[in-house]
Amino acid sequence: MKTVTELPFAVEELENIWIPMADGARLAARIWMPENARSTPVPGIIEYIPYRKRFGTAGRDTISHPFMAGHGYACVRVDLRGSGESDGVLTDEYLPQELDDGCEVIRWLVEQPWCDGNVGMMGISWGGFNGLQIAAMRPPALKAVISLCSTDDRYADDVHHMGGCMLGDNLSWSSVMFDYNALPPDPALVGERWRDMWLARLEGSGLWLAQWLHHQRRDAYWKHGSICEDFDAVRCPVYAISGWADGYSNAVFRLLANLPGPCKGLIGPWSHAYPHIAQPGPAIDFLGEALRWWDYWLKDIDTGIMAEPALRVWMQDSVPPTTSYVERPGRWVAEPAWPSPTIEPRRYALSHHHLVPEGTKVPAHELKLQSPLTVGLFAGKWCSYAAGPDLAHDQRREDGGALVFQTSPLYEDVEIMGPVVAELTVSADKPVALLALRLSDVQPDDKVTRVTYGLLNLTHRVGSAEPEPLEPGKRYCVRVTLNDVAHRFPRGHRLRLSVSTSYWPLAWPSPEPVQITLYNAESGILVPVRPPRAEDQTLRPFGEPRGTPPPAMRTVQAPRRNWLVHMDLAEDTALLEVIDDAGTYVLEDIGLEVSQSAREWYSSVADDVNTVRGETLRKRSLGRGDWQIHIETRTVVTSTPTHFHIVAALDAYEGDKRIFSQNWDERIARDLV
Repeated sequence: MKTVTELPFAVEELENIWIPMADGARLAARIWMPENARSTPVPGIIEYIPYRKRFGTAGRDTISHPFMAGHGYACVRVDLRGSGESDGVLTDEYLPQELDDGCEVIRWLVEQPWCDGNVGMMGISWGGFNGLQIAAMRPPALKAVISLCSTDDRYADDVHHMGGCMLGDNLSWSSVMFDYNALPPDPALVGERWRDMWLARLEGSGLWLAQWLHHQRRDAYWKHGSICEDFDAVRCPVYAISGWADGYSNAVFRLLANLPGPCKGLIGPWSHAYPHIAQPGPAIDFLGEALRWWDYWLKDIDTGIMAEPALRVWMQDSVPPTTSYVERPGRWVAEPAWPSPTIEPRRYALSHHHLVPEGTKVPAHELKLQSPLTVGLFAGKWCSYAAGPDLAHDQRREDGGALVFQTSPLYEDVEIMGPVVAELTVSADKPVALLALRLSDVQPDDKVTRVTYGLLNLTHRVGSAEPEPLEPGKRYCVRVTLNDVAHRFPRGHRLRLSVSTSYWPLAWPSPEPVQITLYNAESGILVPVRPPRAEDQTLRPFGEPRGTPPPAMRTVQAPRRNWLVHMDLAEDTALLEVIDDAGTYVLEDIGLEVSQSAREWYSSVADDVNTVRGETLRKRSLGRGDWQIHIETRTVVTSTPTHFHIVAALDAYEGDKRIFSQNWDERIARDLV
């Protein structure tokens, strides 16, 4: 990334500003603005998240917000109520209080003498979510949004569920917030009340995972904050951005197709990170692109951005399978609108282990399938946060426990863009079952790279609001929509569809072992083939990523990330161990030492679904001189055919003294999951 030190405007930074709420609470904000903003007011851009401006996002904040401020904007980075130095206790995601506070922050901002009354919201993940949610509330000053790595649908397309299946990331993500919520504010900013604020958070934040597991179907809990319930509520312009290694790329297509106002979409090869600092590359000049958006909508400058195609995506080239990529080869392509009128679904029929062109006569077979629980050990995470080593590995290990259908070698390149949809006729011998489908790229040397995948809890076959158990032995026609993707299959490669009844630990297994029968003659797959477009050759380049200098950070202990698969053939046990140690570093300007480490274990014995177990252990520490804080959380989830069982513990230390400890033991009935 190119470091920029000379900007059009000199920048003033306000390290910590208190924003008053109507109920007397105060939210903490860090602000960057042009030094002359008090005499010449500028538009404001808000980023509103719980990840602690003091240290959690300090690195990326310092790269991005001063850059934007130096181009004529007041950038306001706000910690949610109950996080960082803000007052209160955070008890869940996207609560009405959070959204109401966000509207108050906007009202406060437009009242400041250095703001000209025009406001935008920009955020990634949580900040992308609440940007869309607050836009649906239509605060008058909110003129535009940039929403990255977010979703319009909290049930169907978030970290919790996929196709009605409970995701393993449900456990890992809840564990992240479990220890984040347990951290205190910084005494250097809040003074002596830090300890009372800390104890209130320790006692009041709760076990979010238990809350989530009480809502296993699409109910009012998930509909809240899902703007897909009323797309028309969002009238301000939205720029939706994600990456193919991220978990939220599908939302970009839905927002383009459904929002009533101006909308642009951008999908690169990236994981869950801003595009100027993301891997896999290529990274882009995202801040320059954001400036073009803000200048157009907040300053009424015609930058040409709205004259360009509505959707740009990175058409990925074929690559050998591995769990981490520094760069994904490919090229930028564009569509003037979505859905695209030029992309046509190509249907393949399922022959006996072959994908054949539609119209080919295929003999009918009843194909039986009962996958081992170990199918899924090489699937990676639902969402890649670090761009590796959490991506899917060679699928040959997985496909040994799946039904596999593949084409003959392609006689020409085939490029696809959009959703792959499988139309299957199946029956099951149990009332609850899931299907995991993968479309892969088979290279001439037989290496297999997963291109996209999808899940369906078959009890959700007609919807997730009112799931219905299967009648054993009865045939059902179901549609499984795989994640949207853009990928080029080269000549000589083959397309492979793999079907399994397990995908653990990416998805929690069915409550009983299940055998599926697939009726091939009544089944097929639709692949969205995109013809080459000459216009792709003339797209404006994004340019080299830029940003202002990051904060001075001294590494004390280097990070370590590993994914380890342990197999004990004597005991017939399988274990995936995830090590995500962010190391220890010191933020030199505030003298704060920060450390964070996480371990996760996902295990099973043979094909006994009652032995499935997920466990997380997370540790965080903050220190400055005599002030030393340490947090440890542990969460274990197991299940029986009728219940989920959560055992969790939270311990907090000040120096060597444990000042708080709480344990949870929760049994929650399974609801057709």
